Parts: sequence; C-alpha cells; structure tokens
Amino acid sequence: MRIVHVYKDYAPVVGGIENHIRALAEGQAAAGHDVAVLITHPAQRTRRAREHGVRVVRAGRLATIASTPISPALALALRAEVVDVTHLHAPYPVGEAAWLAFGRPPMVISYHSDVVRQRRLAALWAPAQRAVLRRADAIIAGSPRLAETSPFLAPYRGAVHVVPYGIDAKRFALDAAAQRAARARWRPDGAGPDAVLAFVGRLRYYKGLDTAIEALPRLPGVHLLVVGTGPMGAAWRALASSRGVQDRIRWLGDVDDADLPAVLAAADAYVLPASARSEAFGIAMVEGMAAGLPVISTELGTGTSWVNEDGVTGVVVAPRDPAALAEGVSSVLGDPARRAALGRAAAARARSEFDVAVMGRRIMDIYHAALARQRPEAR
Repeated sequence: MRIVHVYKDYAPVVGGIENHIRALAEGQAAAGHDVAVLITHPAQRTRRAREHGVRVVRAGRLATIASTPISPALALALRAEVVDVTHLHAPYPVGEAAWLAFGRPPMVISYHSDVVRQRRLAALWAPAQRAVLRRADAIIAGSPRLAETSPFLAPYRGAVHVVPYGIDAKRFALDAAAQRAARARWRPDGAGPDAVLAFVGRLRYYKGLDTAIEALPRLPGVHLLVVGTGPMGAAWRALASSRGVQDRIRWLGDVDDADLPAVLAAADAYVLPASARSEAFGIAMVEGMAAGLPVISTELGTGTSWVNEDGVTGVVVAPRDPAALAEGVSSVLGDPARRAALGRAAAARARSEFDVAVMGRRIMDIYHAALARQRPEAR
C-alpha cells in the first residue's frame, strides 16, 4: 500500500505527535508498505531523504505564523505523490488545506488535539476544518476522553475510531545494571532517594512546566530533569531563577532518542503538569510509565487522565495549581512503598494498553476499510 503522512514536523524534532508519526511510518515501512512523510523544513529549500525505510520530504517553508509553518511547497509535494491512502495529522491547517486542494480519497485524519490558544485563527479555519473532517473516510482519536469531549469532533463522532497511541514499551524496561548506570550518568548531583522528577516534551505553554517550577519551592530537596526545547525555554529558565530553584533543575535539551530510556530510569516519578486541552494524550508520559515511573499529571478533560489512572498508575491533580501539584508529588515521593506500587502498575498498563504493534494493526485495518468503501473510479 502507498501511504502518505502529512504534518508540520517530524524526527529529529522532539514531540509526541512527531514521535507517533515516526513510529507509525517506520512500522508500516518495515511491513513492506511504500511510506512517505510530508512535513516542512526550517529553510526555504525542500529536502528529500530516506530514513529507516521511510521517504521523508521536508518541504521548504516561507515563514512560521502562530506555530504554523507556511509552506506552499508542501501542497505541491502532496500533488506529486501517487498514493492509496493519505493520512493527515491535525491540527495543521496548511496540511489540511493542501489535501483539500490536491488530495484524493481515501483520506484518514488523526485528530490529535483541539486548538486552544490560537482561537481567532482557529475560528477562521473552522469552516475548512469542518470540510476536511466531513470528507474524511475515518477520524482517529487517541483516547475515548478526547473523542467524547472535543467540541470539534461532536458532529462527526460516528466516523471517529479510538486508537490509543503506541510505543515500544520493551526498550524502556532496563535491567538492574543498566538502571544503575543510568542513575550514575543522569541523576542530578546531590539528589537523595525518591527525589527526582522527569519531564519530557516540547517546551510549549500548554505543557505547564511553569506550574512545576512554581511547585518546587514547596518540595525541598526535589530535583527536576527537563528533556526538550521550545519557545518557552528562556522564560521558564528565568522563572526558575526568580524562584530560587535553578540549581534543582537540570535542563538537558533535546536528548538523543537512544538515551531517553536511561534518562527516565534516573528519575523516581514522571510529571506532566499540562495546563490546556492542547495536551490531549501524553505520549512521553506513556514512555515514563513504561520505564516504571508513577505519574503526577493534571485533569484537563482529555486523554491524559485516561492514560494515567488516578490512584492506580499515579495521581491526578488540578491544573495550574502549584500547591496541588506539590501535594501530589509529595504523596508519591514521600511514600516509597506506594511509589513502587504505582510504578509497577504504570509499567503494566503501558505494556498492555499502549503497544505500538497493536496500534499499527488497528490503523492498517482502518486504511483497508477506507479503501474498500471507495468506488473503483475514485481509487
């Protein structure tokens, strides 16, 4: 099958959607399909490469407006593709517009999150987005919570398929020797037992890392490992300095993917203090769970509280509330027996519910059903 994925970014850009697309595309290519990923390049010149069996077209971009790369070259690249199934990843209006202009059915769209911050732009784009969703052969949501609560999906729920995001959970389960080496390399100097939190993700406003920074003064002795870069990086470093906790945060930047399991193994718990519905699932949180870390996350009404089950795999607290987050962290780190039990449950849930192979099979089934519904002349 000839499959094309369309989004704005891809590996080595660090992010949940980017990692998801890479895992899906590489899995499909390994299964013998002809897979292309159309995304944008930071420069104006289009670049093409084959990476792990996937044809990657990085279309030149003219500018970036409201976190949206503007790339007419992306539309031209899509028009040139001969495909059986186009898989859009939303929200990315430029990719959706490219399909409306040049795409052919069948089309499947993964609806990764609602647009929260750019509300005016979202309102302008809404008629076109409705046209895309209406014409989709299938809409994929990563969790039942997102499918049930998203106001944008409400008119199309009959076409929504819930397929949880998948990871290779096995690679995060390090043996005892590897765990000791990981803690020696990545654990902050001076951190005591049960005193290190990990956070992985793009440093965007909705990740809520400012809430974790504001909580640290209430958590003496607790350290934070931060993996990732992004537009809020400088502001959050300044916030840490102003709160006097800069020495308890280790900013690791974009860590090589091969090192990520070791970084997580150096921590005692995972924190996702997200502040807005833009955080719809938490793929990096699942990786933390696979590493055996209990999770402290926030209640957003999205899939994050379905992934992290309160009282089972971790705790869920109110968003944008440093005191509540600090209390949640203390309840986990302050009770080693509870922390260990939550961590074991988190690892078991990651293995049983969020396996990349299961995700891949479910999505291929959706592709085949979409192809079967098309008239011969529409293929």
